[in-house]
Amino acid sequence: MWPDRRIIDLFKIEFPIVLAPMAGVMDAELVIAAAQGGALGSLPCAMLSAEKAREQINIIRQRVSAPVNMNFFCHKPVEADAKREAGWKARLAPYYKEFGLDPAAPVNAANRAPFDEAMCAVVEELKPEVVSFHFGLPEPSLLRRVKAAGSLVMASATLVKEAIWLEENGADVIIAQGAEAGGHRGMFLTDNIAEQPGTFALVPQVVDAVRVPVVAAGGIADGRGIAAAFALGASGVQIGSAYLRCPESKVIAPARIALAQARDDSTVITNVMTGRPARGVANRVMREVGPISPDAPAFPHSATSLGPLKAAAEKLGKVDFTNLWAGQAVRMGKEMPAAELTRALAGSALARFAQMAG
Repeated sequence: MWPDRRIIDLFKIEFPIVLAPMAGVMDAELVIAAAQGGALGSLPCAMLSAEKAREQINIIRQRVSAPVNMNFFCHKPVEADAKREAGWKARLAPYYKEFGLDPAAPVNAANRAPFDEAMCAVVEELKPEVVSFHFGLPEPSLLRRVKAAGSLVMASATLVKEAIWLEENGADVIIAQGAEAGGHRGMFLTDNIAEQPGTFALVPQVVDAVRVPVVAAGGIADGRGIAAAFALGASGVQIGSAYLRCPESKVIAPARIALAQARDDSTVITNVMTGRPARGVANRVMREVGPISPDAPAFPHSATSLGPLKAAAEKLGKVDFTNLWAGQAVRMGKEMPAAELTRALAGSALARFAQMAG
């Protein structure tokens, strides 16, 4: 059936499909639905408190007995730079004026914390079957504790050298994240976006460079994409954008419309929204200020001054300042329940394998 069963056997899942963790647009509900369909459900924890992460995992455990992946960021935190913030605020001042907002009013700081002691304690308590990391791996002492809790470790690589580093530093599975992928680039040994290879070029080179199983990510949204990933040597796929319009996602109505209307050329890589390169459907601020702006403060501080604008525009039904993270295959997404979509993706891939074998 599946040409490579390593991910199925390792994660003990029905299909070698990982639901991508998409912070801000999903919670336990989508994880549960994807898991009911036979995929590995991933809970994005980078924007959650330890209490909230615990609560979400408990909801998932009550509803399904399937394995779960808790996903975390591993960026090195950078203090907000007052001068940079002031410059950014000045750059955004015309928008504040347009929406009648006071640029001097206090705003909540953007919350995207790296994996720390508190979250490690939550992992030790909840013992998720899989823990995945973005932007590298946490410090060795924390990683040892994650592994001692019995969790398998998965992490994203955007280059072969990152994949080799991840394997050498303890990753059990590597996600090869092609340039087509939606959301934040998992880059951690480079900051050059211009050199990021696409999925088709990256996956076979990563497969050749490491011994651990490789999960392909980026531009995969149907059975043909899954079959292609396996043909390139992947043992599984990670899919995100295809699930954005499922009823279980938390994507707001105007963003759903923008995603439904997106084409193959609608997404760009930008640093404007958070301060780190990420792929999403171009919105007004990305087009007018970026997509790449030298003025954007370091991650995640760029998002702080955008917060009031995002809230004001969304009240008017606009997504001018909203993250519309999505990959280049976003137009292939379907409006169908996530469990049904997962089974359809797997069934279509298996049919494609049979066709190719025939």
